[in-house]
Amino acid sequence: MSVEPYREITFDKEGDGPAGQPAALAALARQGLTDLVVFAHGWNSSPAGATRLCSDFFEPFPGLLAPGVEAGYAGVIWPSMMFTGEPVPDYRALVTVLPEKEPVLDRLTELLVTAPADEAAFAEFGTLLRELTDVAVDGDGRAGATGTGPREPVPEFLVADPLEVCALFTEALEADTGRTDTGRAEDAARDSGQDAGRGVGPVEGFGSAEGFGSAEGRGSAEGFGEGLKRYWKGAREVLRQATYYVMKKRAGHVGEFGLGPLLGEVARAAPRLRVHLVGHSMGARLVAYALKGLPSRARPVASVTLLQGAFSHYAFAARLPHDPGRPGSLRDLQNRVRGPVVACYSRHDTALGVFYPLASRLAGDSASLTRAAGLLGADDPRWAAIGHDGVQAVPGTVVRPLATVLREGVPASGCVSVDTADVVRSHSDICRWELAQVVVSAARTGR
Repeated sequence: MSVEPYREITFDKEGDGPAGQPAALAALARQGLTDLVVFAHGWNSSPAGATRLCSDFFEPFPGLLAPGVEAGYAGVIWPSMMFTGEPVPDYRALVTVLPEKEPVLDRLTELLVTAPADEAAFAEFGTLLRELTDVAVDGDGRAGATGTGPREPVPEFLVADPLEVCALFTEALEADTGRTDTGRAEDAARDSGQDAGRGVGPVEGFGSAEGFGSAEGRGSAEGFGEGLKRYWKGAREVLRQATYYVMKKRAGHVGEFGLGPLLGEVARAAPRLRVHLVGHSMGARLVAYALKGLPSRARPVASVTLLQGAFSHYAFAARLPHDPGRPGSLRDLQNRVRGPVVACYSRHDTALGVFYPLASRLAGDSASLTRAAGLLGADDPRWAAIGHDGVQAVPGTVVRPLATVLREGVPASGCVSVDTADVVRSHSDICRWELAQVVVSAARTGR
């Protein structure tokens, strides 16, 4: 570990952890600690990988702290493994966090590897996804999450026609590949003083709903049949998004019922210890939902920094712009923080800029799933992530470029959105001293 003192806070999927964790953290305060920086990793992290990430992320901190600040560090380790990526995806890695779903995962793996070119296989794929995510469809076609917990809204891609969904995600992947190539050319041109974007229009071929739900539209490239094999590429992304849905629920649950109550216990035992929450991706959702789980009078959290947060940019809003009768899921919880709530975002984050909006469309929306294709060009704000464009619909939110924050610091309170695109070039690009400096500035512990 790159820093000391360091402790790990571990939770299972229910938010339960070993006895004695709050006491161990409170003991650090009795040893003279003034501040505790708590970092929660995102999804697709094994425990060992999460520990390495904590070490890499925390490494710059000691050199950034002001004299007299005695800081400690903690990593929140929660079961978030998704599966390894290309070129040889290990889908069964999901068994490590979903052992009860092993038969379902075995069959999903078989379908994805063999990629059968028939509609029945895609129908089975859709059924298996619903089993994986505990989504049930009643006789009237209404979907809901099974189990005893609160009823969760269900993303439309889990209940719509599986072949159409896989085709949509295939087109999204191919369109994004084109956009990424164009973006790299534009970046290179900017570096050389040229305008590579001149004359470059939107990506063609994505977002056309005509023929999308028909055999003609789905197989025109190679003929209906063998042409369907192409859409198993999209099916892989659909599985990723299904696991996103599972981990989204889990991150919120662990934050609200695990980390929040734990911090309340720490506050009772060490009331002067200042806690600074930091989360990446789904870990940002976890630490944000910890605010919801704090005991009513507890205010141990002195700052929150969300790095490429994978939850709605309207989460803290008192009312949603497109539905004023509804609040965000974390309405006004920024007021439980003694200092600022900082959301770092980057336009280079494809995971949040493209696939998060596709996966976040909810069942029952008046627009059809096929119209989700337009999100790639139109950036429908209803489905955007806080790590894509920062905090939205919260009056008084301050927006700053990273350079200004590094020069002048983070405002002392309220919601702050920091554009980190100058240094954050992808979703997982967070182990940078500049981001550590943002955390330190929000915590009021810097030089």
